[in-house]
Amino acid sequence: MNYPKEFLLDLYRRMLLIRKFEERVKYLFLEGVMPGTIHQSQGQEACAVGVCAALRPDDVITSTHRPHGHCLAKGIRVEAAMGELFGKTTGCCKGKGGSMHLGDLTKGVVPAIAIVGGGVPIATGVALAFKLNKQPRVAVAFTGDGAVNEGAFHEGVNMGAVWELPVIYVVENNLYGASTPIQRVIKTRTIAERAAAYGIPGFTIDGNDVIKVYEAARTAVERARQGRGATLLELVTYRITGHSRRDPCHYQPEEERQRALVNEPIKRFADRLLKDGVADGPALEQIGCEIDQELEAAVKAAMAAPDPRPEDALADLFVEEP
Repeated sequence: MNYPKEFLLDLYRRMLLIRKFEERVKYLFLEGVMPGTIHQSQGQEACAVGVCAALRPDDVITSTHRPHGHCLAKGIRVEAAMGELFGKTTGCCKGKGGSMHLGDLTKGVVPAIAIVGGGVPIATGVALAFKLNKQPRVAVAFTGDGAVNEGAFHEGVNMGAVWELPVIYVVENNLYGASTPIQRVIKTRTIAERAAAYGIPGFTIDGNDVIKVYEAARTAVERARQGRGATLLELVTYRITGHSRRDPCHYQPEEERQRALVNEPIKRFADRLLKDGVADGPALEQIGCEIDQELEAAVKAAMAAPDPRPEDALADLFVEEP
């Protein structure tokens, strides 16, 4: 891999941070410590990290009902994300968003949109603003395979194509829309084939290979920044956890799940780092220990943070004039 060691280890750290964050949150919910509900992304870490590694801080993403990984990959602090999941004032949305609405515009993350496909037209609008203001910035719409038959997806992608906007439509194809296999709801061999109907490039990428994701995203980002318009990226991956916290995944064949566990992105990348001599076992273990400490500190801080006051519900509703 012809990349600096620091860059490769940062990719690994960010993927492992997302995995450990999700696992810690999972048990906090099971223990009844954390309120609300969750939709998690274990197994899909390379998609979030690979794409966001190709972006600049002032580029903007929209996310989905499964936003934790996207937000951490784009730079939202662990403490701010954890505080939001606990509904505390220290959260990135002051406790008003919760799991499905994480975000921070100062980090380039529009608060996540839980409506399936709802982020696609929003990202298209953001990209239109960039073009009208002649800003060399890029918008990315993360969405899942379950969104590609929604009207908002078709309308948003068509607008992005027709107006040649600096936008990338990232479809994380984890093979299931909730519990429905993708093959049951589309007739094309891949989702990326649909890009031809919009007149834009479309590519199917191994979404469990963080380097391939990064390189595909980097090419699409460069194209968008040069004013050459939108790109559709289909990242084929697998969700090795339930659709939501109450999902036992009975619809996933056991053999398929076992293959997915062998092919999951973090172990694959760790093996590659070890094989190429980028890092040794103790170095990777140290990264894991540091993340564990960071997460424990974030959990303690969130649990000790103040809850919002009733009157806080009336704040942040309108823009205040200078």
